[in-house]
Amino acid sequence: MAQRSQFVDYVKINCKSGRGGIGSSHFYRDRRTTKGGPDGGDGGRGGHVIVRGSKNLWTLLEFRYTKHVKAGHGENGSGKEATGSQGVDLILEVPLGTIIKDGETGEYMFEITDDGEERVILQGGKGGLGNTHFKSSTNQSPRYAQPGEDGQEEWRILELKVLADVGLVGFPNAGKSTLLSVLSAAKPKIADYEFTTLVPNLGIVKYRDHRSFIMADIPGIIEGAAEGKGIGHRFLRHIERNSTLLFMVPSDANDIKKEYEILLNELRKFNPELLDKNRLLAITKIDMLDDELVEEMKQDLPKGVEAVFISSVAQLGLAELKDKLWDLMNQDLE
Repeated sequence: MAQRSQFVDYVKINCKSGRGGIGSSHFYRDRRTTKGGPDGGDGGRGGHVIVRGSKNLWTLLEFRYTKHVKAGHGENGSGKEATGSQGVDLILEVPLGTIIKDGETGEYMFEITDDGEERVILQGGKGGLGNTHFKSSTNQSPRYAQPGEDGQEEWRILELKVLADVGLVGFPNAGKSTLLSVLSAAKPKIADYEFTTLVPNLGIVKYRDHRSFIMADIPGIIEGAAEGKGIGHRFLRHIERNSTLLFMVPSDANDIKKEYEILLNELRKFNPELLDKNRLLAITKIDMLDDELVEEMKQDLPKGVEAVFISSVAQLGLAELKDKLWDLMNQDLE
């Protein structure tokens, strides 16, 4: 359960930006001047609430117990037309692939996809103008200065969708975690029972000529996931960001065609656009089969998708698998 508690992909937080500083109603004075003109400076802007993308983060865990965040207030203006300091911006570092939504309406606002990318969640209040701005031919000594604008307070939803080149799609125990552990340095939990994988695992797969791509092992899909059964939408949300989908069906499945169609149907019900992604079908655990049986199975595979036969344990067909995945990922760039 410790692994599960470290991965948080949805939080709702109350954000409050800083109040703007008060403009100064000040008049110039020194030893020789007793009735100088207005020289009140402006108040400083209140602090923004900002999100910043970080490639070193993979979870929203930091915000699990942080329900309220607050930026600094702007400082008041002062004499000699001195502007108050700006309020300290509050910067929230988030993983790449984090979507920001309005906390009340659920409306999509923007997504953070690049390392170091910054976007403002809430604007800080403007600082008030000092009395120097209100001097006129008819009012040489204005005593009025503006108050600063209040900061904003709103709820925001942070929702993480894992960014990866290849997403693994399959029922529990299809061999996804084993494949990831063999192809990369990732160490996902592996055991022979459903939902061993409760959180996404990312691995960097090395390819030819020092190239690489990112593969995501995501919790196993079950029939009815689109309606929220099992892990449901938590799984399907992460699949949306993968450019290529690797469907995995074990060779000992009762009906490979039917299992593949169920997986496709769950994606279709959740978001039909997922079916527009590049797809490859891997028939796993072929170390249990002889060559004759493999050839026989090839005659009865699903139509419309290329298939490859692999064994992660015996490391069979893995080079061919990586070649086909690489070609799929880069075919749109040709």
